[in-house]
Amino acid sequence: MIKMTNLPATSSFMACALTLSLSLPAMAADFRGPVRIVVPFAPGGTSDILARYIAPELSDAIGQPVIVENKAGAGGNIGADFVAKATPNGHTLLLSDLTALLAAPSVLTNISYDIEMDLAPVTMVSYSPYVMGASNAHGFESFDAFIDYSLENPLGISVATSGVGANNHITTARLMQELGVEWNVIAYRGGSDATRAVVSGESDMLLNGTTATLPFALNHQMTPLAVTGEERLTELPDVPTFRELGMPGELDGTYQGILVTAGSPPEIVERLHEELGRIINTEAMTARIAEQGGIARVSGSPEALGEWMSEQKTELAAFISDAGIAQ
Repeated sequence: MIKMTNLPATSSFMACALTLSLSLPAMAADFRGPVRIVVPFAPGGTSDILARYIAPELSDAIGQPVIVENKAGAGGNIGADFVAKATPNGHTLLLSDLTALLAAPSVLTNISYDIEMDLAPVTMVSYSPYVMGASNAHGFESFDAFIDYSLENPLGISVATSGVGANNHITTARLMQELGVEWNVIAYRGGSDATRAVVSGESDMLLNGTTATLPFALNHQMTPLAVTGEERLTELPDVPTFRELGMPGELDGTYQGILVTAGSPPEIVERLHEELGRIINTEAMTARIAEQGGIARVSGSPEALGEWMSEQKTELAAFISDAGIAQ
């Protein structure tokens, strides 16, 4: 669950957001030239699907072309690095799994940008529960059967993730701790590549957002064993939640958000926040996201998103250190 708690105003994320709160009226900001939405994962994953939903609507709103570019690799950090080092004019956006970004400083040793200083929050986009999907190759019919096999065969199960430090990697580590199992965790170049690995039988299981995995589950190309979130998915009424199975409440899903190069004109960033909020909250966009099993979720302000990011970054650093997750 997203918790918009109050944090010290000295946070770098909050400092960026507070700068935006002093901006000029949003509609006074005009865009001059194309806007890029960088997706730091391969095509077909949750971030990519959302970017392609949003791009044409944003183009109509600002009167400029909006192009989606995939720059995959390093758990999302190649694309993030590109945006962090782009010209700070508000024309280069990053749409990503926010947890992957916030975990990166604790997981990777070769990041050449500072997430707090080089990127500025714009808005949350959506939350999607995770589906735990198993390859049909093994014929697992239930969560219990999968876990029994895992306990009997240490490292005999390969689990696909979106990359080292991605939220589904961290959630996989949490689940292994809770269950006392050992899985062979494999990092792919994004959620779509991880999903294809499970569908093809190359990997045995993954935890991934409903936006990317639900179609494959509904088409019987993988076997859904459990879902995160407070309640069962309407589209998968026979699949239990982790809570029903006695798993910890902190097992979560994918939070997707949009950031921009730090130092971009505050009035441009404020207009982006307002236009994107309007687009995401339309009935049509909310329905499109819901059809993929997600929930449209816009942050009230860049400042609110900055607070959430600061809190999550601290919590993730503690867990990653305890769990020994590192590249």
